[in-house]
Amino acid sequence: VQLQASGGGLVQVGGSLKLSCAASGNIFSISVMSWYRLGSGKQRELVASSPSGGSAVYVDAVKGRFTISRDNAVNAVYLEMSSLKPEDTAVYYCNAWIQDTDYEFNDYWGQGTLVTVSS
Repeated sequence: VQLQASGGGLVQVGGSLKLSCAASGNIFSISVMSWYRLGSGKQRELVASSPSGGSAVYVDAVKGRFTISRDNAVNAVYLEMSSLKPEDTAVYYCNAWIQDTDYEFNDYWGQGTLVTVSS
């Protein structure tokens, strides 16, 4: 099982960006799909999380600006970011709790995609 993230880049303050992450491999089911970020000199932070069949949760810093969504048909999770601020600059990682076809659950991470917000 692999997670492949994409969509990062350079954007100006106030701009928008959409991150994508697709899971592939021997997947039986996916429970939680999330986005984390790691900024320079900061600790890794949970940005948003989307549980299967549940409501999304967000860190306070992004509420009202970021939206997490899933497309279960293609095992994908997205993060739509708007009104971006310099403090949103970070490497963003997708994460998923996946049950494979051997019915084992494991925690998987994408490779990270850099988002840079310039002022």
